[in-house]
Parts: sequence; C-alpha cells; structure tokens
Amino acid sequence: MPNGIRIAGRTFRPGWVPSLAAAAFIALTVALGGWQTRRAEEKLELGRRIDGAAQGPVLQVPSARVDASGFERHRVAARGTFIASDTFFLDNKVMHGAAGYHVVTPLKLESGGVHVLVDRGWIEAGDRSKLPDVPTPESVRTIEGVAVVPGTRFLELAPDAGSGRLRQNLVVSREEKRLGLSLQPFVIEQTSDARDGLVRAWDRPDTGVDRHRSYALQWYSFAALAAVLYVALGFKRTGSAPGR
Repeated sequence: MPNGIRIAGRTFRPGWVPSLAAAAFIALTVALGGWQTRRAEEKLELGRRIDGAAQGPVLQVPSARVDASGFERHRVAARGTFIASDTFFLDNKVMHGAAGYHVVTPLKLESGGVHVLVDRGWIEAGDRSKLPDVPTPESVRTIEGVAVVPGTRFLELAPDAGSGRLRQNLVVSREEKRLGLSLQPFVIEQTSDARDGLVRAWDRPDTGVDRHRSYALQWYSFAALAAVLYVALGFKRTGSAPGR
C-alpha cells in the first residue's frame, strides 16, 4: 500500500497479511456474535411460550397415554389415587441453603391403568441414614400442578440402583421399568395444597437468554478490539519499511 493515510508523521500501511487476518477474525467473531444473538431471541420466544402455557387453562390429564408436547409446562389437573408404596425420593435438592429431597409418588388415574408421577414437593433431609416419613393421602383426589418433561442430559457419577427409594435423577422411561407401571411421559409439579408438610415452591425454568446475550457481547467485543488493534498497529513511521 504505497499511498496510505498519513497522520502526525505516520502512514497507515498494515500490509496484506495482517489485513486478511484481521478481516477473517472480525468476520468470524461478528458471525459468532450474531449466532448468539439469534439464540437469545429463540430462548426469549421459548420463555414467552412457557409463560403463556402457565397462564392458560387447566388441562385435565386423561386416563390414556398422551403426547407430552400437548401438556408440557401447562397447568394440569389429574384425579386418582396415590400409590404410597411406590414413593421415591430425588436427592440433592437444596432450598434456602438446606439439603433435602423431592418426594415423588405415582398417581393411578381414574378409569384406566395409566399412572402419572407427581413431584409432591420438597422436604429437608435431616438424618441422612434414613429417608423421612411423608404422609400420603389414601383417598381419591384431584391433584393440580404444572406438567414438566424431565431432562435427559445429566451427569451421573454412578448409576442409580435398581432397587430402593432414593434417586439421583428422574427419567420417566426408567421409572416405568423399575415400578412396572404405565406412566404418562411427564411429571406433575404439584401446586395444590395437601397438608403433608412438603414445600411446593417451583422455580420458572431458566431458558438461558442472559447467557446467550453475554456470549454475543463477548464476540462483538473481540471484533471491536481486533479492529482497533488493526488500525493502531497499521500506522508506520513515514519512510519505514511496510513490514517493520
């Protein structure tokens, strides 16, 4: 670049190699920033759908197997009888700094052989040498809550034992085999009161909008820094060789 921009005795002569490298890096980081921005918009729309479902009408859980997509994150009601003997506990659930369990009990739906798992709420662990006693209603009742499809991606340091009542993670298909029951493909996070001493305080799922926005800002910042360095380092003293 023999004729460059001159400022205060310096000429802008970055050279072809630095120019191509800077252009490629800036294009890459801007593209990555745009991708993260689009991901944030997708997660924002997902959050709107979750909020819309939670504010919609209450859906009755039928006694036949259903598709989870029609119920996920919706308010639901299920009428049936708890199978107290099949109650199990999800470990490592912390609330207000205290370790505890989520108590999960199958509910046998009326007029059918299908069950639905109900996450009835949280209880403090206390003495971890034994599981806490939780009273379970015996009569037919209507349970209200939110239908949730448990995630399938998690780290297990050791596989859950095939017997016993303590679980590290909840996988509906796995519980079907363990319990020998036909289960709906979702879990009800119970919101209706049952006077059983369990705490029912469910958090709205984090869709990760802020995380994607943060990543986008980082990539755009890298692009801006590369542009600034390209310009700053591209100025050479007048009369110096382009490569120096």
